[in-house]
Amino acid sequence: MMRLRVEFTTEPFDLEEAPRHAVVAREVVQSAELDAVDVGPFGNTAEGEADGVLTAVDALLRKSLAAGATRVSLQVNVLGEGGEA
Repeated sequence: MMRLRVEFTTEPFDLEEAPRHAVVAREVVQSAELDAVDVGPFGNTAEGEADGVLTAVDALLRKSLAAGATRVSLQVNVLGEGGEA
């Protein structure tokens, strides 16, 4: 089964408080059926089976844009066995 890793950020940034779109994006990946999720103030990563990651990316884009994101940057990598690229 193909495994994927997605790295993403949403904008605009707010250094004082996490904007609604960032909170929504994090909630999407944290509630998705993924194996690993790491959220941070300037970037987030998640990995898992391809179907789970792609489903999460779809929801992430739709929900974070609806919550006010003006830009979503993401990168998707195919992982080899054991999570290595």
